[in-house]
Amino acid sequence: MSEEYVRHSNGNVGQVDGMRSPRYAGFPTFARLPRREDVPDFDIAVLGVPFDAGVTYRPGARFGPSAIRAASRLLRPYNPAQDVSPFEVAQVVDAGDVVANPFDITEGLEAISAAATELIGPGRPLVALGGDHTISLPLLRALHTAYGPIALVHFDAHLDTWDTYFGAPCTHGTPFRRASEEGLVAKGHSAHVGIRGSLYDRRDLLDDAELGFTCIHARDLDSIGVAGAVERIKARVGDLPVHVSIDIDVLDPAFAPGTGTPEAGGLTSRELLAILRGLGDLRLVSADIVEVAPAYDHAEVTAVAAAHLAYDLISLLAVRT
Repeated sequence: MSEEYVRHSNGNVGQVDGMRSPRYAGFPTFARLPRREDVPDFDIAVLGVPFDAGVTYRPGARFGPSAIRAASRLLRPYNPAQDVSPFEVAQVVDAGDVVANPFDITEGLEAISAAATELIGPGRPLVALGGDHTISLPLLRALHTAYGPIALVHFDAHLDTWDTYFGAPCTHGTPFRRASEEGLVAKGHSAHVGIRGSLYDRRDLLDDAELGFTCIHARDLDSIGVAGAVERIKARVGDLPVHVSIDIDVLDPAFAPGTGTPEAGGLTSRELLAILRGLGDLRLVSADIVEVAPAYDHAEVTAVAAAHLAYDLISLLAVRT
């Protein structure tokens, strides 16, 4: 390896040493971590999924993985909020990007599922950087192979359980309807968090409940706060394996302007990070962060938020390896 990585006493290879190489230099991996090919084995993989063929409004999330990686250069090795050094506790690697056909959604989703299945193997954690929310469906298919039906904790302004768009069954607004229909998620044990904004009809909420989901609306945080949201999520999930899916538009546009379908009245970055940190008792097995569209961002505000969310998710996963 040409980069000067920190090598820990337990054999794990951490970040490029920030005291030897400026954080703006070197390979553009997530948090300046080693690439998959730089180490003999790994515990947690970060996978880029630059695919946005399923968007229904503003495109550009295909550039999300590279933007999140660039913003992650400022991440340091010790996470004081969780009192853990995640890159020492676990061997975390950047597994590069999935090569997914941008002109054929079905073929693209198959490539994503195959890449995730190979990385997960017998049950290794995975953090995927999207890409639009369509990518959650093939990730859940891969997870189902390893774990069976899992609990989904879905942070988003939108339900993403609509049926079709212009007759297309797989878009960024439909992944969790397809996942429910395919038996990939555990009905009665999955939740949306941060839902807000206008809908096509009241029936949207009724259909969503019939598919097995419950909602913690963004407005609910005004009364129950972060602690109440965490309590509801834990009660819903139980002891099932959990996939956390974060659409960056769960954050208010003040905190995440760089996204395809922004909605006013969202969570703050601090609220979302606090909720994630409260989920340490859950059986978290994987996560994705999607819908970062850097063309609409400024000063990397959205990408920085996404990078920090990924860092806290990795920290949660690292203590479970």
